[in-house]
Amino acid sequence: MIDIRLLRIEPEAVKAAISRRGEDASVLDRVVQLDIRQRSLAEERDQIRNEVNKISKQVGGLHRDGKTDEAAELQVRSRELGVREDELAAEVDSLAFEIREILLRVPNMPADETPDGLSEQENVLVRHENWNPDAYGEHQRVPHWEVGEQLGILDVERGTKLSGSMFVMYSGMGATLCRALIQYGLDRNADAYREMRPPTLVKTTTMVSTGHLPKFEEDAYHLERDDLWAIPTAEVPLTSLHRDEVIDEEDLPLKLMAHTSCFRREAGSAGRDTRGLLRVHEFDKVELLAYATREQSPEVHADILDRAEAAITDLGLSYRVLDLCAGDLGGSSARTFDLEVYAPGADQWLEVSSVSWFSDYQARRANVRYRPDGEKGTKIVDTLNGSGLAVPRVWAAVVETYRQPDGTVAVPEVLQPYMRGATTIG
Repeated sequence: MIDIRLLRIEPEAVKAAISRRGEDASVLDRVVQLDIRQRSLAEERDQIRNEVNKISKQVGGLHRDGKTDEAAELQVRSRELGVREDELAAEVDSLAFEIREILLRVPNMPADETPDGLSEQENVLVRHENWNPDAYGEHQRVPHWEVGEQLGILDVERGTKLSGSMFVMYSGMGATLCRALIQYGLDRNADAYREMRPPTLVKTTTMVSTGHLPKFEEDAYHLERDDLWAIPTAEVPLTSLHRDEVIDEEDLPLKLMAHTSCFRREAGSAGRDTRGLLRVHEFDKVELLAYATREQSPEVHADILDRAEAAITDLGLSYRVLDLCAGDLGGSSARTFDLEVYAPGADQWLEVSSVSWFSDYQARRANVRYRPDGEKGTKIVDTLNGSGLAVPRVWAAVVETYRQPDGTVAVPEVLQPYMRGATTIG
């Protein structure tokens, strides 16, 4: 969440930043009022607490001097003050809870470098890579759901039968291609990112830490009986890996990666880009995540972006890089670059990675801190992440791009070691 201390000092600047997203920032006026009230009551509570402590010492001295009547009078006064202290403490806690509940729903402030704009139409195209719209043959203009059915490698109908709409089943070499992409995504980042395998089901506090709750509850799968949530991305458990902990600065940046299944309801997407693998409820993804200091964050952000781009480049796919405008940022992000691959069969640009810097927004919610070298106290870390490789849409782009005139699909060279030596899917 945003730093309430910054809101106290520069309320107008914070409101202006939130307004860049197209959000109503007036709720922050309420936070400022509540904060003033809470701090005033907390000061009064502390003054009473100090007075009670002084009276307690006086009562002890009076008892030692045999002045029991005077001690009794002070004890009555102490009890009266104690009642008031409890009332103030309860009100302070109530105000703190209300402030937190409001701030949990306020998005992050966009970075100064984030382009202005309120919708995806205003995102900034940074560049295209390896793309020539006239270079694709007719055999590549067949959508992957048709290719998958023809080759028996993607079974949307049975996936729907098993689990409902927007669930799919990979079969034979289609399933092997999924596994190959996952291992490829992990191996190419193992030089700098420590592999983890976190749980797929997490507590509510874990989802709150990344900003997925409470604001985006409708997009998540909830197991009410156990109060556990199916993760929408490995970002969720990895961000909370060091929740309520203090990291030594010498251990930063701390770089992690994980392959997990991911679950998203895709609320509001009915009838929109739902064919084949364009938008599914369950998918596999390799996630890259880092904890960093503010000074380290630009370099780490660039590193994750470079790695995500390199994975797509080495697969021989066409892609473009977008600098997301303020109004299209995810709720927790301060700056995001999207990678979109071109799928010639579907004739669409498909988002395959959002490489984001969250500043200290998520880590403040998760209470992840670090101890600066040679300084007293602690600071909140920054978090950053991006998809090292998200399977479904990359799978789709590979199948469409590498489809041959005879209907088979050539396996990209970098994936062949993971495909049991197969060079063609037929």
